[in-house]
Amino acid sequence: MNTSTKQDKGLGGYMPLAVAAGIGSMLGSGIIVGLSSTITVWQNGLGLSTAEVGVLSGVLTFAIAFGSLFGGRLADKIGRVTFFNWINLFYAIGAGICIFANNFTVLLIGLIIAGIASGADLPVSMTVVSHDAPNDQMAARLVSTTQVFWQVGVFISFICAFLVSTMSGATGGRVVFAILAVFAVVAWLWRLTSPTFRRFHEEADARDAAKGRAASTEKVSVVKVLFGADKKMFLGFFLAIMIFYLGWNLLANTWGQFQTYMFVQANASQTLATGLGIILNFVTLVLNIAFASIAGGKYRNKMFFVGMAITLAAMVMLSLGGTNLWVIVGATAIMNVGGPFAGEALYKVWTQESFPIEVRASIQGFINGFSRLCCGLFALVTPALVVPAVIKTTMWGFVGVVIIELIAGSVMLALQKKYGTDEERQAKAAAAVEA
Repeated sequence: MNTSTKQDKGLGGYMPLAVAAGIGSMLGSGIIVGLSSTITVWQNGLGLSTAEVGVLSGVLTFAIAFGSLFGGRLADKIGRVTFFNWINLFYAIGAGICIFANNFTVLLIGLIIAGIASGADLPVSMTVVSHDAPNDQMAARLVSTTQVFWQVGVFISFICAFLVSTMSGATGGRVVFAILAVFAVVAWLWRLTSPTFRRFHEEADARDAAKGRAASTEKVSVVKVLFGADKKMFLGFFLAIMIFYLGWNLLANTWGQFQTYMFVQANASQTLATGLGIILNFVTLVLNIAFASIAGGKYRNKMFFVGMAITLAAMVMLSLGGTNLWVIVGATAIMNVGGPFAGEALYKVWTQESFPIEVRASIQGFINGFSRLCCGLFALVTPALVVPAVIKTTMWGFVGVVIIELIAGSVMLALQKKYGTDEERQAKAAAAVEA
């Protein structure tokens, strides 16, 4: 089978696949921000107690973590493409239950179902995209493009929550979850029925076969990969990526859940705090689009150090003047500039480039889930750490976190330079066999 035509088609030819996977990312951020931005609406509409509000937020975080931890393994057992095609139907079911929830228990059940589906979708989608892409450069650009949709989900959820904030009862929350359900159904039907996507999957398997590589459905043990003959390389990749992402996620999750809280604690009104959130997230959205354009090129590594330097400067700025509202706003804006170039999009690209296709979903799912669990635990104490009395001390702690991120990311770059990407290693192995 001749696959050169598709390989030569360029980024635009594969963009529909990135969009379909990106909608999954949008749903992931959408349910997090959609709940956090409407939680008071649900509380008033359903008569929830403060404890029940806390349970809803906490359980959603852990449901997403559970889905991330075990979704990749399930996908490896039943087939990644099958999983990719159907997972958003379960998200839609969960969101649908939330729409019609009339009490705490029903809303909780809906969030658990949608949260598990959301957490499970991301690592599998990234693996399908990177597998179907014809080369590493294309895969990097497509995977990083999906991060744009994650930010779109944040942006849309903030806007929707703002628009429905005046509706009575829990109606505003129901509308936000109805929008999420519609997107989930669209993603499910598109992935399931698209002949274009089916052709991408088949051509990727054909390329594997032409290279003498195992079919994408072959079961491979993650443990054997990490602790096998190449354990020094793969464990190095795994630890560097996990430490980097855990550090980044602690910052991102803190601002994602408590940015408005920090602004209000610094004497901003709720309206001002929400408006600032929309503006700052728009900046991040634009820069995520910019990162997608360089993700497969020579400037990616250089921009990593630029992004880390900007993030470090933001943390130092907060450490010195974190009790002033406009210092917090300015530092958050600066951090939003650095994050897209040294954050989640880069982590996704690194993971998809470094490991064999057979274990990428499981490894990315584990890292996602583990970091989400850590963030969920940290969120329990975060409100007490960002009040004016202690926020400066907390931010010095985050300075240390950013430095650890920088070290881990630098190690990752060194390892990738030494060992190359999975595609490069496969090409060398094939050349050695031919020789």
